[in-house]
Amino acid sequence: MSTWQIARLVAAKDLRVEWRSRVVTNQVLPFAALVMVMFAFALDNDQALTRVAPGLVWLAAMFSLLVLVQRAFAVETADGALDALKVAGVRSSGIFLGKALALAAQLAVLEAVLLVAAILLYRTEVPAGGVGVLLATYVAATAGLAFVGTLYGGLAAGARGRETLLPLLLLPVVAPVLIGATRATEAALGTNDAMPSEGWPWFGLLALFAAVFGAGGALAFGSLIDD
Repeated sequence: MSTWQIARLVAAKDLRVEWRSRVVTNQVLPFAALVMVMFAFALDNDQALTRVAPGLVWLAAMFSLLVLVQRAFAVETADGALDALKVAGVRSSGIFLGKALALAAQLAVLEAVLLVAAILLYRTEVPAGGVGVLLATYVAATAGLAFVGTLYGGLAAGARGRETLLPLLLLPVVAPVLIGATRATEAALGTNDAMPSEGWPWFGLLALFAAVFGAGGALAFGSLIDD
C-alpha cells in the first residue's frame, strides 16, 4: 500500500473512533467555549475584547489541541495499536500523515466554532477584503498545529507523566503558530487598524512552519514511536 492509502485508512479509523466516542462534541467543544466565555468575563471590556479577539481564538485552540492530542494517543497506547502497526510493517510516514489528517479535521471544526463564538461574543466583524487572508490563515495554521501535535504526541505517548510532559514539549514549539495566526487574523478582521494585506507575510510564515513540520514529522515519526 502507498503512503497516502495508509494515511487515508488511519485517518478514517481515528475519525470513526471520534464519531463513536463524541469526545470533541461532548468535551473539547464545551471546554473551548468555556475558555472563550471566561476570557470575556476576565476582560469585561468590549473594546479590549474586540482588540484581543484574534489572539483569544488561537489561544483557546492551543489549549484544546492538548486535549485532542492526548486523547488521540491515549487510545492508541491503551490497546497497543501503534505497536501492532509497527509489527505489521506499516509505514510510519503513513501513520503520521493519517493521524495528522484526522487531527486537522477535528481542529478545523473546533476553530470554526471558536471564530463564530468570537464574532458573537466579542462583537468583531469580518470585512470583505479580509476573507481570503482569514481562510488561508485558517488552513495553514490548522495544518501546522496538526503536524506538530501529531509529532509531539507520538514523542510523549510512551513516556511517564505524558499528561504533563506534552504541554511542556508542545506549547513552546507552537508559539510561532500562535503569533503568526494572531497577527494574520488581526489583519483579516481589521483589528487595531491593520490592513488585510499585512496578513499575507504571516500566512507565509504559517505555511513554511506547516511544510517543515509536515516533512520532518513524516521522516522522524517512525524513530520517535520506536523509542
